[in-house]
Amino acid sequence: MTIAAPPFARNAWFQALLLAFAALLVLPQGLAAQEADDERALALQRIERTGDDRIAVDLYADGAPRAGETWMLALRFTPSAPEWHGYWANPGDAGLGMQLALDLPEGWEAGEHLYPVPKRLLIADLMNHIYEGEYALLVPVAVPADAVIDGIPEVTGMVEYLACTDEICVPQGAVLSAGQGSTLGRDFARWRAEIAPMLDAAATFTITDQTLRLAIPLPESVELSDPHVFIANTRLVDYAPFQSFWRDGDLLLVEVPLSDFGSGEAETIEGILSFGGEAGVRFAAAPGEVAIVGDPLVTMNSAEALTPPLWTLILGALVGGLILNIMPCVFPILSLKALSLARAGESEAEARSEGLAYTAGVVLACVALGGIMLALRAAGEQVGWAFQLQSPSVVITLLVLATVITLNFGGIFELPSIDTGNGQGRSAFGTGLVAAIAATPCTGPFMAAALGAALLLPTPLALLLFAMLGLGLALPFLAIGFVPALRKRLPKPGAWMDTFRKAMAIPMGLTALALIWLTAQLGGRGFALFALVALFGIVLALYVVGRLQKAGKMAWPAFGLVAAPFLIFGAFALPSSYAPPSRDLTASLLEPQAFSQEVLAEARASGQPVFVWFTADWCVTCKVNESVAIERESTAEAFKEAGVVAIVGDWTVRDEAITQFLTEQGVAGVPLYLWYEPGSGEPEQLPQVLTPEMLSERALRDR
Repeated sequence: MTIAAPPFARNAWFQALLLAFAALLVLPQGLAAQEADDERALALQRIERTGDDRIAVDLYADGAPRAGETWMLALRFTPSAPEWHGYWANPGDAGLGMQLALDLPEGWEAGEHLYPVPKRLLIADLMNHIYEGEYALLVPVAVPADAVIDGIPEVTGMVEYLACTDEICVPQGAVLSAGQGSTLGRDFARWRAEIAPMLDAAATFTITDQTLRLAIPLPESVELSDPHVFIANTRLVDYAPFQSFWRDGDLLLVEVPLSDFGSGEAETIEGILSFGGEAGVRFAAAPGEVAIVGDPLVTMNSAEALTPPLWTLILGALVGGLILNIMPCVFPILSLKALSLARAGESEAEARSEGLAYTAGVVLACVALGGIMLALRAAGEQVGWAFQLQSPSVVITLLVLATVITLNFGGIFELPSIDTGNGQGRSAFGTGLVAAIAATPCTGPFMAAALGAALLLPTPLALLLFAMLGLGLALPFLAIGFVPALRKRLPKPGAWMDTFRKAMAIPMGLTALALIWLTAQLGGRGFALFALVALFGIVLALYVVGRLQKAGKMAWPAFGLVAAPFLIFGAFALPSSYAPPSRDLTASLLEPQAFSQEVLAEARASGQPVFVWFTADWCVTCKVNESVAIERESTAEAFKEAGVVAIVGDWTVRDEAITQFLTEQGVAGVPLYLWYEPGSGEPEQLPQVLTPEMLSERALRDR
């Protein structure tokens, strides 16, 4: 038997079911609305507690909005005292960007905040992007085309930001309101003018292993007194190091070091290019190829901040070149100069001719090496001074040259253009070329700052510094050529010169042996062995030439016949046997770590003193310092007692990370010795010539 419910009962049951279902739908929305109200209430309480007493903020509207157009709002920040500053959207290494929430009519949307050009504030090696004094940022609001506008809408909102001095920071917050009365109009014309305008053309960027490169279209007529790029992308670049700029017509090229703590990736790059002061432009960059070309700019945040005035750089290059005459890394060329100086006493005219020819050779070689280095850096290569000795082929060439000169000095054969006993001005010129090339492995006192600045200065000024370096190196010989009193102190030419010439074959032979060792360090033992086989062929050929010369017969065709098989063997065997070197750190008494930016950052964060030294197997000064001061039991014991962390950078072969770091330190070559105290920002740069107890005393000084 079936009992049917009356119609009214069915309707009531159905209505109850609908109400229950509706309640289930509405309940989450109500809870969400309640949560939003709670969050808003908490935000209001937080803002009321913080206040805006350090930097006050007001919201202004630029007149009445119009349907389908952009309505502009402005936030004006007014510090209570000059020491308080606010922050750009990307605050830099410290600080906090602004957080803004506006209550706009339905369908109205606030766009990207528009900022003036920020300033740089560097505190304890941290770069902040700030605003000092009163400043305003604009907030564009897109008004829908179908918006019904009845008067000026009341806009409210909340803002949170940070107010800081050089010592403390205080959170700030305010409840905002704009739309009627005194919040209309105000100084919008001035505020708009202060906003960095957007470039019409798109920029291009590329990210390398170490840097962000930007190509920003900018008319060449725009003056850049102190350019700086503020990158809006967070955790992409390192803000504190100086930025490098090049001008290539209407294109500005920028290179910014990447952050050690970021991903090194970006789909787009946005930022502000500051011309210097309050002028600048906004830009947006898309991925593309960016090659460093054009002329480098001397900027206040790079060269001017790291280098002294030009006249001191010129003087430093001159004195540095002069000191190279007594530096250990120049000892291999002293034999060449000694014979040339002895010959300078023959006659006044010849002495002057020899002096000028030798000086021309030295200066030309220094300028040429400097020009090649600048060209390689402009092409994107990370190279520094003495870069040629990082190339195995160049070292082998120098090895052959040193061997040929050794045999010539020893009387095995005669070559007039190198023979310092019978040659003319071309001999002195060739000697100058060789002297300059052999003197490049190391940098000495006064020279480091000049060569470091040369990497940042415009090309003509950089080449001037290289020329002054060569002049300093040639100055003693030039002075003897033009000062009779100095020439009178030289022994008169005679038969003794032949004996002296043969004696000078000994240091040149030692130079050749050192280059053989360097060849093994650069390319491995097998590489050095095959180089010796080719070199043996050249020595044998020159021996045959010498025998024929003494017999009065035609000699040089025999050289080609004897040397050719060995040279062909070397041409095929050397490339296949080359093996890049790796430094054995376990052999060092200091137990150092291999240099990298990450290793250095970790060591500095340990709270212990850090000693970093940069060396190369072709740097004689480096090797002398290591044997005299670094690789000593007393130094190792002092480091262990003081808890010093040792880090070594091996620059024997090209290493872009080391080259970039050397450039950041304002030097162009090795040796370089840095000491980091715990908690210090900048390192202490130690002298390039170390005394035996210098490091152990430095380690124990602050214990």
